[in-house]
This record gives sequence, C-alpha cells and structure tokens, in this order.
Amino acid sequence: MDETRGPQRRRRADTRREILDTAVDVMRERGVAGLSLSEVARRVGIRQPSLYKHFASLNAVYDELFREGAEQQRDVVARAVKGSPPGLPALTAAVEALGRLAMTFPVHAQLVAWRPVPEFAPSPEAFGPSVEMVELVRGTLRDAVAAGELDPAADSDAGVALVSIVVSGTVTQQLANEPGATYEEGRFSSLLPQAFAMFVRHFTPGGEPCTRPGPPTL
Repeated sequence: MDETRGPQRRRRADTRREILDTAVDVMRERGVAGLSLSEVARRVGIRQPSLYKHFASLNAVYDELFREGAEQQRDVVARAVKGSPPGLPALTAAVEALGRLAMTFPVHAQLVAWRPVPEFAPSPEAFGPSVEMVELVRGTLRDAVAAGELDPAADSDAGVALVSIVVSGTVTQQLANEPGATYEEGRFSSLLPQAFAMFVRHFTPGGEPCTRPGPPTL
C-alpha cells in the first residue's frame, strides 16, 4: 500500500475546497457572472494551469457550486420536514429554512435560483438534489392536503411553483436591495412568513385556488 496516497488525497481535497471557497469570495465581490479562474488561481497562490488539474473549466467550478447549493437546499428542507409534524407545519418550517439558507449563502442561492450565467447550465448530477428537494416539498403539500389543512389543488405542479415563487421572490428582493441584512432584519426577508401565509390562504380548503399548472421547480 502506498502510504503517500492518503496525504496526497487530503491535499488535493483541501486545494479543491480552497478553490471553491475562493470562487465564492470572488463572486460575492464581483457578482456570480464575474467569476474568473485567473483571479481564483492568483488568490489561491497557484498557476492557472495547475487549477485545471482540479477543475477542467470555469463551468466545472460553477457546476460544483451549483451542486453544493442544491444539496444545501435539499438537506435543510429534509431536516425541517423531519423535525416538524407532517403537513403544514413541515411545509412552514421548510419555507423558513430555505429563506434563512439563502441569506446565509447568497452566492449559492443566486447560482441555483437565478441562473445568472447565461452560458452555464447545471449537469444532471448537479441538478439532481434540486429534484429531490422538490419531491420533499411536494410530500409536505400532499400531507397537508390529506390532513385537510390545504385544498387538494395545492398538491400540484402549480402548488409547488407557488411555494417557489414565495421563497425565491422574497429572497430575490432582499438580496437585490439589502444584501447585507440578516434574515430577521431584512426589509423583504422578514416578510417571508406573511408571504407564505398568503399562499396558505390561497389554498384554504373550500376556496377557489388557481389550478393552472406550473413547472415543478424551486
């Protein structure tokens, strides 16, 4: 057994992590579309050709960060759902968790929700966690309908799309206008519970909710 392989793997993993963290710093300063591998290499202290040993292209860095952001969203929703009673309480917790996550990791949130780099599209592998998260949200809607907390129309593509609009719309306004504010203090992020309450009222059992289909994305 080659005893040098373990330390080499750790160094390689550490360098990859440093490259990604530095890329986030650059995007935070210059905007998500302003990422430059030459600038990342300069800050990390390596030559740009050496950076390509870890990431083959600029889009490969974007893809890995998209995957991280999608996994973060999926995992916070999973924890919120697991830690709450099924149905509307779980959905409420998931919505708040997504809002707080976006404020904590705004670069990842922009990359996942805004698609700010026109020439970049996530790979199927990077996009996979987003699909899983949507299924988790859809499950909370299904449970809320089964419990009589929401109208059956909420368990639909339109219902999932409206949850997405409530969260991403609120966060987008917040990050565009007060990017440095906290979740509680933000002029828009602090209104997320009220915006979600509008969603709940819209799908109150016995009402007339909109049933027009929409894309099942968050």
